[in-house]
Amino acid sequence: MVNIGQLDLNLLLTLDVLLAEHNVTRAAQRLNLSQPSVSVQLARLREIFNDPLLLPGPRGMIPTARADALREPLRQALETLQGAVAPEEAFDPAKAHLTWRVAATDYTETAIVLPVLNGLRTAAPDTRLAVYELSPGQSVRQAEQGERDIIFHTRDSAPPELHQRSLFTERYVLVGRQAHPKLKRRPTLAQFCQLEHMMVSPDGGGFSGATDAVLASHGLSRRVVLSVPHFLFMLKVLASTDLVAVVPERLVKSVQGLIVVEPPVEIPGFEILMLWHERVHRDPGHQWLRNYIAKSI
Repeated sequence: MVNIGQLDLNLLLTLDVLLAEHNVTRAAQRLNLSQPSVSVQLARLREIFNDPLLLPGPRGMIPTARADALREPLRQALETLQGAVAPEEAFDPAKAHLTWRVAATDYTETAIVLPVLNGLRTAAPDTRLAVYELSPGQSVRQAEQGERDIIFHTRDSAPPELHQRSLFTERYVLVGRQAHPKLKRRPTLAQFCQLEHMMVSPDGGGFSGATDAVLASHGLSRRVVLSVPHFLFMLKVLASTDLVAVVPERLVKSVQGLIVVEPPVEIPGFEILMLWHERVHRDPGHQWLRNYIAKSI
């Protein structure tokens, strides 16, 4: 029984060429080796396989039955190995059959996924996109285990274990229904505080956020009367009531039926990052997707 530990790749390559050429001299030329070196390797192969492999003949060397049995499996094995270590071909999105998995909040679904979607379907028509709800505490584990390929996240709490790429910096605007009687012009700070506000609280039940921190620094407060967990419901409420909200600008820039004005106080914005794990960092398909997203928003 052959001990595979006795073989190395050079011996197998030499055997493959010898079985094709049936001649030590021609095999040496193809391998760019000296004839004595190939003869030494053939002797080693005969010892390992306990078979002469190639016998002298009238017109070169004649393979033994063992050599004939080895020829095709060895050729296939070397081709497979060559394919495994060869540089990857350039990624062609038009021919790709992949499922990409991204994690997003309902805000980043609107600000990133939606603007990218139509172009992505055109550029890579046979790919699929799965959008999962962002679970900040699970992001690193999900990325490590291949459950998420890309994660959209704010910079302030982004896990440092993942690769990062900045996509954009967002700003806040004040929004209400189109015919809101108190948003015909930019409200004063006092008027702003007297409006009835709503806000999104992802964890549920929160009535204070970045806006309230800024107001508190001025010794002021506003009237937050409704807290909801999702931006989609917020937009419906804004369009049908006199409530107002301070929201990320990208969320409402194309929404009909709403009026957008500048808040009377400057509210710090936030930066959105695209995150991914080292396991897909050099993958051509994922590199293409990351670049496509970055240039499309």
